[in-house]
Amino acid sequence: MSLTTTTRGPGDPRRRRVLAGGAAALLTGGGALLTGCSDDPGPHDERSSAEERLRARAGRDSAALLERYDATIGAHAALAERLRPLRAEVARHAAALGARASSASPSASGSASPSGPSASVSPGKAGPAVPKDEKAALAALADAERRTADTHTAALASAPPELARLLASVAASGAAHAYLLGGVA
Repeated sequence: MSLTTTTRGPGDPRRRRVLAGGAAALLTGGGALLTGCSDDPGPHDERSSAEERLRARAGRDSAALLERYDATIGAHAALAERLRPLRAEVARHAAALGARASSASPSASGSASPSGPSASVSPGKAGPAVPKDEKAALAALADAERRTADTHTAALASAPPELARLLASVAASGAAHAYLLGGVA
């Protein structure tokens, strides 16, 4: 096997000369080099905005799930210790997807209504309704985890690689949470 080298002829530019020439062109008003730039969104910009919309939607879904955890903990204080680790993971998922941190505390004040075991408790003025029965509340939370995981999984097809990996990880975690919530109680 022979080792070949390329040699430059007398007319071939050297690297430093090319770089210096490019810098000089920019410094002396080389606007001709930048004429390809415009304010029109190109395919890259469209992909970026599509990715931002997808990430924002996934963040909102995770933030809604976090609100459900807070409402459930607020309505059923006895479940707080069991749900706190799962809630913390959901909060990290929402943050990773760009959702704003919830200011709601997991110790909200929910008042049980006397109308039966399947009645819903609304822990605040805008929070999700939580079943009065602890077992039903856990089942509702598991359903919310499954729905959110399914939504994240469905978004994988249109997500760019980095976001797809994040969504896949969050969806897998949500599926595990749903499984764990089914076994709790």
